[in-house]
Amino acid sequence: MNLTSGKWIPIVWSDGRYDKVSLLDIFQQGDLIADLAVRPHERIALMRLLICIAQAALDGPANRDDWKTCLPRIAPAATDYLNRWQRSFELFGDGPRFLQVMEIESAKAGNGDDNSPSKLDMALATGSNTTLFDNGGAGVRYFAPEYMAVALLTYQNFSPGGLIGEVSWLGRKMGRSSNNAPCILKAMIHSYIRKDCVLDTLHANLLNKELITTAGQKWGCPIWEAMPSSHGDKLSLENATSTYLGRLVPLSRLIRLDSAGRGMILGAGWIYEPGWREAASTRIAKKINKKDEIIELAASPEKAIWREAHSLAVVQKTAASELSGPLALGQADLQAPVDLWSGALVANKAKLIDTVESVLRLPPAMFADQGQSIYRDGVQEAETGARKLFRAIARYHKLLNDDLEKRELRKRGDKVKEKAAAHYWTAIEQHVPDLLKITENPELLYPDGAEQACWSKTPWGQAVARQARAAYDLACPHESPRHMHAYVEGLKSLYGSQAKPEEAVS
Repeated sequence: MNLTSGKWIPIVWSDGRYDKVSLLDIFQQGDLIADLAVRPHERIALMRLLICIAQAALDGPANRDDWKTCLPRIAPAATDYLNRWQRSFELFGDGPRFLQVMEIESAKAGNGDDNSPSKLDMALATGSNTTLFDNGGAGVRYFAPEYMAVALLTYQNFSPGGLIGEVSWLGRKMGRSSNNAPCILKAMIHSYIRKDCVLDTLHANLLNKELITTAGQKWGCPIWEAMPSSHGDKLSLENATSTYLGRLVPLSRLIRLDSAGRGMILGAGWIYEPGWREAASTRIAKKINKKDEIIELAASPEKAIWREAHSLAVVQKTAASELSGPLALGQADLQAPVDLWSGALVANKAKLIDTVESVLRLPPAMFADQGQSIYRDGVQEAETGARKLFRAIARYHKLLNDDLEKRELRKRGDKVKEKAAAHYWTAIEQHVPDLLKITENPELLYPDGAEQACWSKTPWGQAVARQARAAYDLACPHESPRHMHAYVEGLKSLYGSQAKPEEAVS
């Protein structure tokens, strides 16, 4: 199967039909394709591949002005490029293979292709991975070529570090220790500007060479243009791990697939050092051991991405600016609303915990300091509402002689709070447009000539109070007189003074 012409990328056409297309289809018919139809981490891996192909085909754009006019050139340039490099996109065969190394062997005698391709997908049951959502891990399974193509690309971007089977590459043993692939490190959030069709989306996320230089990076070339000939190929190693285009499609694992779809050889590949500024990531400042450090914004299953929109919207303005959202914002038209897709994979070692994603329509005001500050304050208002809610729930149960802070009841208390938190934050998310409106109209915070911001009088503040009450009612039954007394006392805590900062926010 050749990925340039074979149908393997899941998409949705503009008329709503689901389909699978080739790389050539993506570029030649990209104006008719509404979106990719994949999981969040697969979207990130595919976007990196498609961006890499487009940028290599254009050898640019050179600067922002060139970027503004390059959209009509993307399809013909990418078509010509893919035709020239077609041999590098074979999934199987005896010649060059896509993201695979042919000269590797299992270091353990007699093993052969002893790994199941299911290891490429952390959602499947393999080894110690749970069978909760996958009961097929006990037997030998066949995987179709189109499935293996997506899984291979995604795994090279998101494979977690740890012990791995040892392989020999041209006689050199690669060791059993593997490092994190570049996209999985600390569950970093990746963000892309989203447009009405795939071709426009790709154009919006191409970075010009001047912007790459501003980020302190070398341009480089895609890994298939400089595939390593051996572990000692230092020039290929430097390109693959230390340049913009080289890192977009990584070779974090040495893999050779069995063409029958039932096995593969798998071992440690190149090391992608942490600290590199991934183009789609967001960098924030955080105190670690009482020191301010610059880190990538991380995802958490317990904290929806919209609560970090004020960080995602920061635009890198100078070469010295370390804090910013995705670099593509630095060349975008920010005088109009921007749809920003954000997603991440959260894993614990080799076990998938969750995938998260979000699409936010950010108004122009969000790309200015005042708008970001207002949004951050609004999120803090919601977090204060959550602290008051948990304090009220604890008060309610304590008056029923059911103190959820006692060790023997803490597990039950966590479940009560988790249920209330899930209801609260899910309901609050529906009101994010109200918060975004305040960033565009700050006067809403100062009704009747007030001198200080009054969140309680805004639609956002009223939604926070209303949903906190709804979550409290859900967590605290009040049918009997005894329960009613505790319920009323809990309400006093809910509507009382601000919760203490040290109280946890879920």
